[in-house]
Amino acid sequence: MLGRVIRARRRYLAAFPLLTVVCAVAGCSSAAQVAAPSPTDEAAQHCRALHQDLPRTVDGLKRGTAEPVSDFTAIWGDPAVELRCGVPKPEVLRHGSEHYNPNPDSAEVDGVQWLFEKQDDGYRFTTVLRKVYVEVTVPGKYAPEVNVLPDLSGAVQKAIPAGV
Repeated sequence: MLGRVIRARRRYLAAFPLLTVVCAVAGCSSAAQVAAPSPTDEAAQHCRALHQDLPRTVDGLKRGTAEPVSDFTAIWGDPAVELRCGVPKPEVLRHGSEHYNPNPDSAEVDGVQWLFEKQDDGYRFTTVLRKVYVEVTVPGKYAPEVNVLPDLSGAVQKAIPAGV
């Protein structure tokens, strides 16, 4: 038994330098991968303004750098709280969609109305009644997940005008 453990450990240690080279060549990174939305025109301008106003911390989590780098995304903590600006209208709000709900769960936090949707691990919050949709995904590790919203609502309110 001990012999098998030693052989397995040797195989692992022999593979370690190869993994280091692969990561160096492939550009392995600890930054969170966040799909960047593609807002255009006025929406892109509002998202860029939001990006400049976002706080350095949310709920005590330090801001990091999302990959790929974009003016339309931001992250905090590890696992990352992810913000995406300029996302499409949530499916739950699209009349005729499979998941349409005329009365979705939402709440106002510091003057910003947020739609909230339970995910497998945490919640997704999306601004509503604003000219641009801003989505924030919060892992369950940070429960209660809503605690990030007060830190983000001021920047949203400043950069994204109310309206539909």
